[in-house]
Amino acid sequence: MSGRDKDSYNIRSVENALHLLEALASSGDHCSLAQLSDRLDMTKASLFRLMATFENMGYVERGERTGDYQLGMGAFETSQKLLARMPLLRHARPVMSHLARQCDESVYLVVRRGPDALFLEMTDNDQKVNVAPLTSHRFALDSCAPGKLLLAFSPDTAAESADKVSVYQSQRYCVDHDGLGEGSSALAVPLFQQGQKLVGCLTIVAPFAWMNDALPANCYRLSKPPVT
Repeated sequence: MSGRDKDSYNIRSVENALHLLEALASSGDHCSLAQLSDRLDMTKASLFRLMATFENMGYVERGERTGDYQLGMGAFETSQKLLARMPLLRHARPVMSHLARQCDESVYLVVRRGPDALFLEMTDNDQKVNVAPLTSHRFALDSCAPGKLLLAFSPDTAAESADKVSVYQSQRYCVDHDGLGEGSSALAVPLFQQGQKLVGCLTIVAPFAWMNDALPANCYRLSKPPVT
């Protein structure tokens, strides 16, 4: 089914409801109805009706004193069930734990979502100094190491020059600095499905000063991404 055919089946009220949940998920702890109205360009009356439905189902909670909204336990339960059933996560988690122990740094599973790299899951380390957690954060594909790998092994290579794509494909890793925030470094290696289809990246994130020259080769050797 083409993109145009899919669009013809869109239901506007469902789209609005999903945009609302996404806005709540990315807004931090709490968000007022006025803030959501400005952000989504929707009337407060429409938002209130959606909020009331989500609140009744436990997907949204409302502060008693402030009246602000936040995601509820229903949304958390649904997301946890989804993550628990993802084959990619089941295969990636043992490798992520192994890398985190060997390198003593945070390790992420990163997947593509449209034009962005989505940091889906994290295995933490015991370091006292860490880069701020990035789980559920998105970054433009051409702005960070895992995004560049996702582009290099997909048909969408226009954002990177042919030379860089060739380098990433041959060396099977990508390193960048400050792409995920000032003072941070990231090393990404690809995860392939049977048939050599790229399904995501494992990404080690560390403070810039701790990412030494030997780390890329060592971590690539350690990771040996599993066939999912």
